[in-house]
Amino acid sequence: MAVSLDIASLRARRETPASSVAASQGAEAINLAATKGDGLGCHAGKDAMRASAEAAGMSETLEQLRKDYPAGPHDQPQSMCPAFGSLRVGLRMRRTATILSGSACCVYGLTFTSHFYGARRTVGYVPFNSETLVTGKLFEDIREAVFETAKPDDYDAVVVINLCVPTASGVPLRLLPKQIDGVRIIGIDVPGFGVPTHAEAKDVLAGAMLKFARTEAEQGPVQAPRGGRNQRPTVTLLGEMFPADPVVIASLLEPLGLAAGPVVPTREWRELYAALDGAAVAAIHPFYTASIREFEAAGRPIVGSAPVGHDGTADWLDRIGEACGVARDVVETAKNRLLPGIRGALSAMPITGRITLSGYEGSELLVGRLLVESGADLRYVGTACPRTPWSDADREWLEANGVRVQFRASLEDDLAAMHEYRPDLAIGTTPVVQKAKELAIPALYFTNLISARPLMGAAGAGSLAKVINAALANKPRFDAMRDFFEGVGTGFAAGVWQDTPQAKQGPKVQVAKKHDPIGEMA
Repeated sequence: MAVSLDIASLRARRETPASSVAASQGAEAINLAATKGDGLGCHAGKDAMRASAEAAGMSETLEQLRKDYPAGPHDQPQSMCPAFGSLRVGLRMRRTATILSGSACCVYGLTFTSHFYGARRTVGYVPFNSETLVTGKLFEDIREAVFETAKPDDYDAVVVINLCVPTASGVPLRLLPKQIDGVRIIGIDVPGFGVPTHAEAKDVLAGAMLKFARTEAEQGPVQAPRGGRNQRPTVTLLGEMFPADPVVIASLLEPLGLAAGPVVPTREWRELYAALDGAAVAAIHPFYTASIREFEAAGRPIVGSAPVGHDGTADWLDRIGEACGVARDVVETAKNRLLPGIRGALSAMPITGRITLSGYEGSELLVGRLLVESGADLRYVGTACPRTPWSDADREWLEANGVRVQFRASLEDDLAAMHEYRPDLAIGTTPVVQKAKELAIPALYFTNLISARPLMGAAGAGSLAKVINAALANKPRFDAMRDFFEGVGTGFAAGVWQDTPQAKQGPKVQVAKKHDPIGEMA
């Protein structure tokens, strides 16, 4: 009933002349000048869009985002559009449709990026203009699109994502129906002025889905996993990771009498129930604040860090065993069986060289631990993600080993660290890699070359060494290229002249004329 009344109110507002609406709303009057352009577009700036969203009734949403994803000492790290994280989660799930509500340029960029990363799904889009935005017609269009999409034969869930402009304008996705013919409707706001990184935007959708699934499980029986419910207690794995890592983690849990549960974000809806059913949750990526809130509401203990390297695996097994009530002697027996293999893999593939490391995936501290245990002289780890209680174990271990850890690191932080420590290898984001190569420092792109490798257990212990040692060995090639091209593109050789170039005046050289008998004969 509340929904129908709100819809009627929006419809009435649309049919009322704009001048009348403005006169009746006082401080919240529609900006008529804005309706002649593109409304409060992305170019308005984050402060203006945040103020607009709060004036439009989104204060509670923005406040929750601020609590879950605090920006840190500066505005926020440089990163791709954060909404890509939520879009990625939805596109990787079976029987899940995704609809975007935002500026056409944003939707184009997000869908292009999603397909670049391998998504092969159609993305829904509800277009708007300034008139439909300020009159409430956009919400009606979204609602109509949701009803057209929510077919139970095709989907378990429909995800609707508000981008910056609809969020700033207060488009109320919370008024969408919760279900249509059994298809769940999940509406979320993922504005760039409220969610700092795309990694955390994954949590926005994962947390919303877990909350929905938890409510369903509390109300009665739910769908079992495809393979049936595991007979052993399971550990839910929180955070996207290399596909082999869950398999390795399962082998580490087996001696404890435990099994690896689903990985959140999940690949289908029914896995959410199994994730909530775990005996504990391993926060492999520690920034999934909204998801952790739902697991805690379900009474599940949270264990931070991950089984990386010798020390990390030993500590993680201790805390998993404690959280799941595994007998101490069983844990010690498992450690005695597993740890020697990890130590052997580390010693067999040592890394020698000074390294700085930065990224925005959320696994930076885990990679840092593995590098240190591999013998690397790691001086700096920067991550675009925030510090949380579940990253403390990794931070404390790294700092104890002489590594400076920077949460919410900006590009300027990463570049300053590279200049300060002058590493033999810089691992980082694209602009960090670019700057490093300009300085003749070997560099590797974190996302594609480092985080896309196994990290856990013995399999992860030697996985980084080959690519990192190969990059370190390239230093002489960088030096040779620097020496060969030094000065090109700078100073007088920059290709931009302020004055007309003058030929250099040098000593005149008398050139003897060559004897040409054929010419003389001619």
